[in-house]
Amino acid sequence: MEILLVDTGPLVALANRRDHHHVACVERFKDYRGRLLTTWAVLTEFSHLCASVEASLPFYRWIEKGGLELLPLGRDELVAMIDWIECYADQPMDLADASLVIAALKTGCTRIWTLDRRDFETYRLPGRKQFELV
Repeated sequence: MEILLVDTGPLVALANRRDHHHVACVERFKDYRGRLLTTWAVLTEFSHLCASVEASLPFYRWIEKGGLELLPLGRDELVAMIDWIECYADQPMDLADASLVIAALKTGCTRIWTLDRRDFETYRLPGRKQFELV
């Protein structure tokens, strides 16, 4: 089954009907039939950016029911994230983005659903491999 890494922007847009990306993200989500995968760093950023508990709580329930998988990342992955953050310090790369880079390395998946196109068009995986932006 196809995996799609998910960044913070689409999650915020799905949860917030007033977000100007909401309709496009809902349409993209309706058509997707694979696995959606993200990290705790992305979920934490989502929680910070989400408009309200009323918007975030149904989203958390959707995750609980298996709508979105959370990739476990531990200390070793944090060390690797720090290296990536240092490498892209001029961007700067945040922890959520670095966690998705590590998720790509762990899963082999380079397809990412993001609204942060500039950064993910810049990031390069080993072998100069690019992310495929959705």
